[in-house]
Amino acid sequence: MFTGIVEEIGRVVSRTHGNGYDSLIITGEKIMEDLETGHSISVNGVCLTVVDQSEEDFTVQVVSETLEKSNLSEIAPGSQVNLERAMGPMDRFHGHVVQGHVETVGYINNVTVDHGDVRMTVTVDTYWLRYCIPKGSIALDGVSLSIVDVSHAGLTVALIPFTLSQTILGKKQAGEPVNVETDIVARYLERFLETEPDEEYGDIDLGILRSWGFGES
Repeated sequence: MFTGIVEEIGRVVSRTHGNGYDSLIITGEKIMEDLETGHSISVNGVCLTVVDQSEEDFTVQVVSETLEKSNLSEIAPGSQVNLERAMGPMDRFHGHVVQGHVETVGYINNVTVDHGDVRMTVTVDTYWLRYCIPKGSIALDGVSLSIVDVSHAGLTVALIPFTLSQTILGKKQAGEPVNVETDIVARYLERFLETEPDEEYGDIDLGILRSWGFGES
């Protein structure tokens, strides 16, 4: 599990095509301190397994399913990527629950700057927008962000200078893809509501949940 707090920007050293997967060698500094073979690591928000490592870089394998549903299909040697090691049991929880299971790719519509206030609008398929609410959480390229606004076309997030300087979001331009992972709490809630009431779940419906404060912003 991750928190969406990017630790550093890494760089892709090489990319090779395998039988059903691609191998990426990525270099970093901070994340190499205690990274070991078998560990999970978030690369642009995608949870991958370290299959090999050296003192300066590590290797991950990306299967076709991941390539189809993320922007890892577009990175090449020299590309910069957001990196985050898996959360430790004693770590502070600074972001939100991020599994590294990217659901779809969104595309940056525009980036506006107004007296230092930076807003990024991302076009996202309406199927995934149903899990997004203003003030809710979203992970874009593995970065934990709060949603400012949601429209029929996409969502808007605010970016502080620190996020712009410490992640690749500060280098993104209109038209570029970003990996999107919606809030898992919303997805679990939807699944719960789709399940037929029984003795295990009880007779709970949307009206009762709303009376408890769920769905309010």
